[in-house]
Amino acid sequence: MIEDRLPEESDVQENEILRQRTEKLMRLREEEGYDPFVHEKWIKKHTLDFVRDNFGHLPEDGKDDTEIVTAGRLMTLRRHGKAAFANLADENSSMQLYFQVDTMGEEEYAFFKKWVDTGDMLGIVGHPFRTRRGELSILVTKCVLLAKALRPLPEKWHGLKDTETRYRQRYVDLISNPDVRETFRKRAKIISTFRRVLEDHGTLEVETPVLATLAGGANARPFVTFHNALGINMYLRIATELYLKRLIVGMLGRVYEIGKNFRNEGIDIMHNPEFTSMEVYWAYADYEDIMDLTEELIVASADAVGGRDVVYQGTPLNFHPPFRRATMAELVKECTGFDIYEYGEGDDARARQFAGTRGVDLEGNESRFIVLTKLFEDLVEDTLVQPTFVLGLPTEVSPLAKKNPEDPNFTNRFELYIYGSEVANAFSELNDPLDQRERFVDQLKKKEEGDDEAHVFDEDYVNALEYGLPPTGGLGIGIDRLTMFLSDSRSIRDVILFPTMRPRN
Repeated sequence: MIEDRLPEESDVQENEILRQRTEKLMRLREEEGYDPFVHEKWIKKHTLDFVRDNFGHLPEDGKDDTEIVTAGRLMTLRRHGKAAFANLADENSSMQLYFQVDTMGEEEYAFFKKWVDTGDMLGIVGHPFRTRRGELSILVTKCVLLAKALRPLPEKWHGLKDTETRYRQRYVDLISNPDVRETFRKRAKIISTFRRVLEDHGTLEVETPVLATLAGGANARPFVTFHNALGINMYLRIATELYLKRLIVGMLGRVYEIGKNFRNEGIDIMHNPEFTSMEVYWAYADYEDIMDLTEELIVASADAVGGRDVVYQGTPLNFHPPFRRATMAELVKECTGFDIYEYGEGDDARARQFAGTRGVDLEGNESRFIVLTKLFEDLVEDTLVQPTFVLGLPTEVSPLAKKNPEDPNFTNRFELYIYGSEVANAFSELNDPLDQRERFVDQLKKKEEGDDEAHVFDEDYVNALEYGLPPTGGLGIGIDRLTMFLSDSRSIRDVILFPTMRPRN
């Protein structure tokens, strides 16, 4: 359905400024023979941080003769006859500029005064000085117009708040909000930290298909497309797991992949249909080794972006190891009083009855282990604010995990929760091809019964297991969610540069 959208007053004003500036550009080309878009490059020798770091010692009214050659976007401009003050921003910082006819010369200053507007990209040559009011600035001797901004900056460039505009026009958001640029630098640091830690452990980075004939490795609804040449349906991947474990069969030892996954599901502050995860698999390791690795990765990431004591949406989070470790059964008993070990075979109805007294919605055919999982999801998850490893998930909801030999109803698996949200999922990988086949058959039955998110039957993956998968530990971490918590970002859309949005028209 296409919704009509009436132009807002701000749209009308912006369109009028666009018209005026476009005319101004035409006059600039005609009157001056100057085209700001022909510059192939500008040799930017100094950042604004360099100026701040090296000339911050200047006293009031003090000046240095060092020539500064920099560039950036003009954020504000205040003209005062034969002088003007402006604010220039580059990728990391901002600084005041002082334009003066006596310093620039009549012709240079006249060009600046007539043709330069806020939003324009400028090349600047000048000298550092500190004003009488104590502000470190650059006294401009030369100003080169490198690109003309035809659209105006947001009225309050220092604080674009409209989330609709921020997400749809991320370029405007990045221009207007330096803290947003910092969030994405933190995201990049987290990813580079992951790579460093994993490579220090001898782990090989690989790439696996994004488009495949099956969507396996997780319980989720995929995006479906059609390949014309092959005449078959294909799927955007929902996880990288099954391909990566094939590589362990192929004797690559330790592998990881950082990449996009796609799930055709709801959108909210914790979910985006396109998201980034890191999956890693180590041959000859188990889930306890992977738990230690998970802790190492997350602590190192916290160190890289500001420290282990984090405040998220006003709540202190402690990323100092060791993180708490507890089984799902223990946590559910703590919060609800439900003790799974008091319910044996034939007690499924009684377990469902207990869940009903706690307000948990059920379909009426769940096993006691599904009841345990539902109680956890509905009543326990939100209580796990500090980083917590949840161990011992039921086999029934873990089709790819190895059973616990002491209690086959549960698996050697864990999930990591932070602020009530799952950030990581890991387990000792199921490497018994006969057991795996049976679990795929069970998932297939659930799919035939109408469960769109049940796992597909991947015959080739079972075939790979029949060649022999060594004992293996595997892990998936959501990069987006971890970045949220380490950058104090309320929504997953705040840490994805271009989140999925419904078209305006």
